[in-house]
Amino acid sequence: MPFARTAGPRARAALRDAVGVPLWLDSPARPEASAPLEGHHDTDLAVVGAGFTGLWTALLARVADPRRDVVVLEAGRVGHAASGRNGGFCSSSLTHGLGNGASRFADELPRLLDLGHANLDGLEADLRTHGIDCGFERVPDLVVATDPHHVPELRSLHDLALRYGEPSRWLEAGEVRAQVASPRYLAGVATDGETALVDPARLVWGLAAACRRLGVRIVEGSPVTAVRRHGAGVRLATPAGAVTAARMALATNAFPPLLRRLRHYVVPVYDYVVATEPLPRDVRTALGWRARQGVSDAGNQFHYYRLTADDRVVFGGYDAVYHRGNGFEAEHEQRRESSELLVEHLLETFPQLSDVRITHTWGGAIDTCSRFSPFWGTALDGRLAYVTGYTGLGVGSSRFGARVVLDLLDGLDTERTALGMVHSRPLPFPPEPLRAAGIHLTQWSLDRADRHGGRRNLWLRGLDRIGLGFDS
Repeated sequence: MPFARTAGPRARAALRDAVGVPLWLDSPARPEASAPLEGHHDTDLAVVGAGFTGLWTALLARVADPRRDVVVLEAGRVGHAASGRNGGFCSSSLTHGLGNGASRFADELPRLLDLGHANLDGLEADLRTHGIDCGFERVPDLVVATDPHHVPELRSLHDLALRYGEPSRWLEAGEVRAQVASPRYLAGVATDGETALVDPARLVWGLAAACRRLGVRIVEGSPVTAVRRHGAGVRLATPAGAVTAARMALATNAFPPLLRRLRHYVVPVYDYVVATEPLPRDVRTALGWRARQGVSDAGNQFHYYRLTADDRVVFGGYDAVYHRGNGFEAEHEQRRESSELLVEHLLETFPQLSDVRITHTWGGAIDTCSRFSPFWGTALDGRLAYVTGYTGLGVGSSRFGARVVLDLLDGLDTERTALGMVHSRPLPFPPEPLRAAGIHLTQWSLDRADRHGGRRNLWLRGLDRIGLGFDS
């Protein structure tokens, strides 16, 4: 049966002592913030945004050409936004999953799969090269059916994976419950080697440290307020300084974009996560979960969850909240009703956790686009390049996104820039008030489909036909 729509007293009680801070950022290892930019500076490459995309861009640029001067400008602190607030999954997928890739990039999907596998391998190698200790751990990926109509949908996903030569194992109810002990599981699809778990905060802090060791300058507390052409380059203004750069990489993702055109293509959607206390030994044993799989369920409104290094359960997803007018405010990072509902669903999934406390709740904005996967572009006559629209799964694909950005800035013809995925754009979202009305109607329709055997109504079928969607 579908998950509950409201939380009960057990869920509310489990949240009694929780703090509204991302688990990953609540660490004594968090580096001190650097000083804001002051005065005028010149550089070869200015990167706006010190999350995964921006730091991979800076690191890879410096590795490729140690003579290239690089400055990273961050409005807040390194990793304080999506890069420090996600679930800590690092996937090989560049297309937000195989199904989305097959529906949108079928002609080049085999190449995208190969590039995605190589990207995850390259990311792991870079972590070793630069001494970044972020708990990177390759684990099986498990997608589970929690309602009867999910079973044929998962069977289709399994068949699709086999058709593209991807590793996939079909698990009946008893087999999947033997791996992770949930009474809700009716079937599952498992893949090996293409998903890793990471501590995302330690990853982003490690990337920043590696950048600094290579001579990259990172300044925090320095929002870029304006960008304009300046001679053969660009000039970026901040409240207390400015940077003149030959080239610029824009890596702000869900933040209000410096390029107005991007406001039509990306909306910030708030996603919420809870984390338990470290599980008592008997509870941990009762769950099974010996392979430490990353797990997600197959609903339109889906959950994702995993174990941490100290055996907490991190459980997120389901609600995807859009605020009219592309609302993007710190106040949206906590939403009590979403946290309570997540805990209710956690207890439905794992009754074994009935006496376990929740220690952390948090939320953050995802840069959602209508094709659910990143897109690229240039501006200012090629002086600026950007990537955005990851819609989740950006922990791993941000490295690939950064490589494409550097190819575009350097004017290189590579196998990456030859991709149709790189040259195409998602369909834009309509202007307000149609944008909010359309998103809310889509969310209502997705919930209705989850509660009526997966049947998609006329609205969802129409969106499918024109290639529009909404996801997190």
